[in-house]
Amino acid sequence: MVQESVFQAAEAATRLMALPWILAARWLSGDSGRDLVPRGPGTASLAVRAKAAVDELFFASEVLGGAPLPLMDAKRIATETKEAIIFFRENGWLENPEKYHRTPEAPTHVHLESAEIAGLDAERISFHSGYAPWKGEPGRERWLGYEENHQAHAKIFRHPGEDRPWVVCIPGYRMGQDLADSVAFRVQWLHRDLGLNVAIPTLPLHGPRTVGRRSGDHFLAGDFIDTLHAETQAIWDIRKLLAWIREQGAPALGIYGLSLGAYTTAMIASLEDDLDCVVAGIPTIDFVDLVQSNTAGWALRVTGLLGFPWDSICEMLRVVSPLELSLKTDNSKCFIFAGLYDQVAPPEQARALWRHWGRPKMVWYRGGHVSFLMEREVRDLLASAFRRTGLVPDPVYLPRLLELQPALAMS
Repeated sequence: MVQESVFQAAEAATRLMALPWILAARWLSGDSGRDLVPRGPGTASLAVRAKAAVDELFFASEVLGGAPLPLMDAKRIATETKEAIIFFRENGWLENPEKYHRTPEAPTHVHLESAEIAGLDAERISFHSGYAPWKGEPGRERWLGYEENHQAHAKIFRHPGEDRPWVVCIPGYRMGQDLADSVAFRVQWLHRDLGLNVAIPTLPLHGPRTVGRRSGDHFLAGDFIDTLHAETQAIWDIRKLLAWIREQGAPALGIYGLSLGAYTTAMIASLEDDLDCVVAGIPTIDFVDLVQSNTAGWALRVTGLLGFPWDSICEMLRVVSPLELSLKTDNSKCFIFAGLYDQVAPPEQARALWRHWGRPKMVWYRGGHVSFLMEREVRDLLASAFRRTGLVPDPVYLPRLLELQPALAMS
């Protein structure tokens, strides 16, 4: 115990000393693709710069408290990546990624527990995930060894009485706690004001499913074999939750994801063909580009020298790439919002998803990754999306929507 504490203290001190150098490299490296002025058109105001600074604080928190990078596992990761590509190619999944994903059935045993979350009556539900990588797939045994991750969890906010439309809110990276989830999704607004039933699943390796020091460790932490399985299980678990919700008699069903959750949202919209509404907020849609865009060029070259096979990792991740699958949901039911000055998820990722989806309704706001919470354009888009797709039907819920969104309702 003492030895572990000493090691953790030494690691924390090292991260603290390295932080200024990492941030300097992030902004000043000539080949980092960054600039001292936040990304976006025109001159950035003081308010916009402040929003971009909040993104930088988020990045700094990752440097200080994130999971250790598996640099010493580079050889193992390279070997497993090569084996995975061979395995996927033999099964035809690189050419047809949809076949890589199995369709789960609704859970047969669901544990329900009453709770109060964000001042609302709620239920915590859990069920056995049942997900396992394919037999013979690299990293299978290690993944199945994460025992805390075997149980799927979600928070449910539903109205008594007649069936209401549902929206499934898919959280982003490092989320999974009650406060973070309820604030990020404005759950009181969705449930109480708009009258929706709301479900917030917990992503693999997050919240009560955490297997590292922090919620989300092993997901986007450099071990892309684990990232592959984490994303595949996220898709499996949420589709299983969707099947359970349909059994509850949902008259309409939509999904709304943020950041990493938007990535999963985009994947599910490419596998499910009966969704009524799809909203991808501040989306990431390319894991490798996400890492590389937030890392100085010299640091990427170091990882390459250590043996990280970036090109091979990109090829392997095609089976969980939203850009490799065709959208099954009608794009008139799809909506995207993103920040012009996002310092975490490059705006080009949102543009790429918009183009791939056939240019659905998209809203840009003058802010960063974290500032979506305070952007009026985001709330307007959500209200419009839910109204236009029938999740907030005019006869039942429009009076409250008119009260909250008069300008929008008149449009």
